[in-house]
Amino acid sequence: MTPHGSSTPPTTPIPRSSNPYEELASLAPPDAPEPTGPPKPNPYEALAEEPAPGDNPHDHPYEEGPLGFSLRSDYDEPEYEDRMPYLRAVRRRRRSRLTMTVKLGIACLALLAFVALGDRWAALYAEGQAADKVQEALKLHARPEVHIEGFPFLTQVAGDRLDHVEVKIPDVPAGRVSVAQVSGTVNDVRIVGDAPSSIKGAVLGRMKGRVLLAFDDLDRELGTSQVKFTAGGRNTVLADGRLPVAGTEVKVRARAAVQRTGDHAVGTTVDNMRLDVPGLFRFVPGTGDGAGLRLSRPLAQRIQHDAAKAKALFGVRAVAQRFGLTPERAERVRQSEDELHRVTGAPRFVDKLMRVNMLDALVDHPWLLKKIGLDPALIEGLKKIEEPKLADRLALNLQLPKMPGDVRLRGIKVEKDGIRADVTGSEVPFGDAAKKQTAAHGPARGQAGG
Repeated sequence: MTPHGSSTPPTTPIPRSSNPYEELASLAPPDAPEPTGPPKPNPYEALAEEPAPGDNPHDHPYEEGPLGFSLRSDYDEPEYEDRMPYLRAVRRRRRSRLTMTVKLGIACLALLAFVALGDRWAALYAEGQAADKVQEALKLHARPEVHIEGFPFLTQVAGDRLDHVEVKIPDVPAGRVSVAQVSGTVNDVRIVGDAPSSIKGAVLGRMKGRVLLAFDDLDRELGTSQVKFTAGGRNTVLADGRLPVAGTEVKVRARAAVQRTGDHAVGTTVDNMRLDVPGLFRFVPGTGDGAGLRLSRPLAQRIQHDAAKAKALFGVRAVAQRFGLTPERAERVRQSEDELHRVTGAPRFVDKLMRVNMLDALVDHPWLLKKIGLDPALIEGLKKIEEPKLADRLALNLQLPKMPGDVRLRGIKVEKDGIRADVTGSEVPFGDAAKKQTAAHGPARGQAGG
């Protein structure tokens, strides 16, 4: 059927297009005759073959590559192969020199380590010998610590001198107490003897150190274990503790000024000493303006509100006079509640009563003690406390041990943990050097006037 619906077959022929491959085939030349000679070898197979012994590897039909390109490695050049023995020898020499350098370095390090170890061993041995000599010379209970600085040590020993030495001495006797620690540095030490095996003594050229008098040692060694010493300022020590008096625990407070007494000792001057009986009174021994017995605020307030205690108190003329009461007025106060209230109700009655020195009144009128609530035995015990003895009990006196040479105390300072003092010295002999100096100049004089 036609596109227009007709069933009549078409009469116009449809042209066929030519095949392009057939056209290309028609353009090719006629088939050439097959070659009759031997077949051309495969270049890849030829490259894969091993050259025969004696053949030149470069005399090859495909020397320039399978396709005629120069694809050979640079290492296949004849010149390079001719230089191979020389290059191998150079590499061997380089490896040999490197190995020898490493071996020499390791040997040097081992030698230096051995020398350092031997030098340190000799220094440790000499430190022990020096510590024994210091302990013997100062009669110490504990062995001091001695550290010889500087390297190498053996070269210093060869010259019989040490450049720098650190010394730390614990627990040095210094009079009534022991110094907790003496630490310092010594420069220019001249050795007496054959160091390091046999050190017999030394002369300390220049010495500088610090002395610590610890508060904990003071609490223990002064025999006042109930009293604790603390820092009160740059040159002040505070004593605060408790002492038993007639079966009653009394608080003790004192202040001591620290000062250098000469070139070899440190002392204190105790002042502002006070004994407190909590809730009752405060007692200051001595004869000064602040000395005496004064009531505490709680006891003064109880007297203010207790008529019997107040009347008994105004029965003592000395007390009544401190309140401005004449004998007649004091009598009326004791007889009249209104008069008593008028006096005790005054705004500053308690303050005035706390300022009155009650010691003489209580001593002269012992009956008043029980009236106002005080134990007579306690007052008797306080009367026996003498200020000089108590001050001496709390006093400090530090003295350097007797030593030859020029050793002096310098700056004194009170710190949190104790009293520190600077120590300087020069030409201080120890051991055989000290014995020789004593023999030459006579016995060393005491450094504290002894």
